[in-house]
Amino acid sequence: MATNPNTAIDKVDPYTLTADGIKEPPVGWKASFRYLGPGLILSASIVGSGELIATTVLGAQAGFVLLWLVIFSTLVKVAIQVELARWTIATGEPALSGYNKVPPKLGRVGWVNMLWMVLALSKLLQLGGIIGGVAVACSILLPLGGDPFSATSITIWTIFIAVVSIAMLYTNKYSLIERGAVALVVVFSFVTILVALGLPFTPYPYGAAELGTGFSFLIPVGTLGAALAMFGITGVGADEITFYTYWCVEKGYARWAGPNDGSDEWARRANGWIKVMYKDAAVSWLIYTFGTFAFYIMGAAVLNPQNLVPEGNETITVLSRMYTDSIGEWASIVFLIGAIAVLGSTMWASIPSWSRMYTNLLATFGVLDWKDSVKRLRWIKFFTVALPIIWATAYLIIQAPVIMVQIGGVATGIFLVAIVIAVWYLRRNETDHRLYGGRWFNIALSVSSIAIGLLGIYTLLSVFGVEFG
Repeated sequence: MATNPNTAIDKVDPYTLTADGIKEPPVGWKASFRYLGPGLILSASIVGSGELIATTVLGAQAGFVLLWLVIFSTLVKVAIQVELARWTIATGEPALSGYNKVPPKLGRVGWVNMLWMVLALSKLLQLGGIIGGVAVACSILLPLGGDPFSATSITIWTIFIAVVSIAMLYTNKYSLIERGAVALVVVFSFVTILVALGLPFTPYPYGAAELGTGFSFLIPVGTLGAALAMFGITGVGADEITFYTYWCVEKGYARWAGPNDGSDEWARRANGWIKVMYKDAAVSWLIYTFGTFAFYIMGAAVLNPQNLVPEGNETITVLSRMYTDSIGEWASIVFLIGAIAVLGSTMWASIPSWSRMYTNLLATFGVLDWKDSVKRLRWIKFFTVALPIIWATAYLIIQAPVIMVQIGGVATGIFLVAIVIAVWYLRRNETDHRLYGGRWFNIALSVSSIAIGLLGIYTLLSVFGVEFG
């Protein structure tokens, strides 16, 4: 009987590369399929706040004209994601350990990780908005203590969601996280894509003409802020590119490649597992791109003609109009269940991912030895408890999920520039040249880097009030 790679990797320390952990890489899609997984956790995180909130808000504001940005936003960042994961498979180290090697440093900590801390602070708002979105959806579905938008009902649901999340994820087993992510992604993505494809048969149809205007490569006046936030938050953002490396390690890609002994055999194995990672990233891209596309179309086709733009705690109610106005009032319950699933999937992936990144950051400060699996897991569990509590508190204080999510999106877009710099530094100084991608990948990496750099700098300048044109 074949060993389940998920179960097996839970019994060893995947961050320790030894000769006895070596495994021959599979060849071809069929053999590789059972070794996919990190990208599915990535999809669970991506098909969440960015799609349900940021993308539909942009569709409601701009209509179909920014449809091109959906494709561009999801596609342009993949090469950076893959290149950083390539370094991880080659070295067995996660992203923040690599970021910390990029000079200059302030004491023990590099400038990229210093900037990462700023990103982490902004993400407290974004992830607070996600917990709030789930709480509001649950409150509408089952009000507790009166009106669904009352402080009592929303507070109870917010606390309940935080507690349940902690209880379910406390063990931090890779296999549990992967399976839960897959289930949540499948449920809502399938329903949403079906509804988007069915809109032409409802009172809010769209056709080739509308889709054609979506590829005019224009950004309408008044939508620049939402567009920049969407670029940062949809597809793989700075946080997803970063935590993808942790899941690649915990799946086993680096351990199965083994420690770099300089041999041709090691290079062959590492390249084999990198090819598996390529497939994993490709499947993930298909999932979140179709999901993002569907959400945008629904916002443009249903909300935009009615001048409905989601704001505040009523965001979930407004978004539910995408369903109730297109297929009937009965769909409200279906949407609310789906909203819980899609936002819950982001929480499901984000809590263990951010717990690992915070722990890794502490390791760069010398608080713990990252290679000490006992202390590492202890700190990861600490953050698994602490972060949902902090996020829930942030939401209860602010209670503006759209703004909270968009602030995180803008910060993500800015931090992408730092990631590009780090990726090229690690590629040049640490990645074995025998593992470099081919000519077409290198072209894609260059295009991706330039696009992210320009848009990240533009975002940063816009934040400080610099106007163009």
